[in-house]
Amino acid sequence: MNIGQAAQASGVTAKMIRYYESIGLMPPSPRSEAGYRRYGEQDLHLLRFIRQSRRLGFGIDQIRQLLALWQDRGRSSAQVKALAQSHVDELNQRIGELVAMRDTLSHLAMHCHGDDRPDCPILEGIAAAALPGDLGTKAECSASPMTSCNPAPQAAASEAAAVESAAPTDKPVGDGDAQASQIPRR
Repeated sequence: MNIGQAAQASGVTAKMIRYYESIGLMPPSPRSEAGYRRYGEQDLHLLRFIRQSRRLGFGIDQIRQLLALWQDRGRSSAQVKALAQSHVDELNQRIGELVAMRDTLSHLAMHCHGDDRPDCPILEGIAAAALPGDLGTKAECSASPMTSCNPAPQAAASEAAAVESAAPTDKPVGDGDAQASQIPRR
């Protein structure tokens, strides 16, 4: 079958098939006399394996390792499990980071009036660079005065503290929503 047919049968675009061949993730396909790529069932099986690995979030180097393990009948399942568990740990870390981003942005958006006034706690919070989890690298710390280089607390309460410490408030805390009244105003 040609590359278009292989793409349709495997669910991998022709462009990605050519890319996987160019980086050695799959062997170069044999060519017809006219110079067209030719693919067989084994190639489709390989392409489906790669596609499913990508859908699970594995990177190219990890897929390379998975392919080597898949093709090595002498390997132990412990090697495969170690690679999978390492990826699960990476995914859990990314999920934690995404949850923290969502929570911080939700908190900032909740305190924005969304009206015609120019003051905006969202922009103030971003400009303060004191969002939870924003530790910055040493290079970033020396390059930018806006980067927070101190470890931020991990709890949700730290999100409110980060926004509250972004700038002094010009509105005293009253009997209403104390947290909302702490949001910096300009």
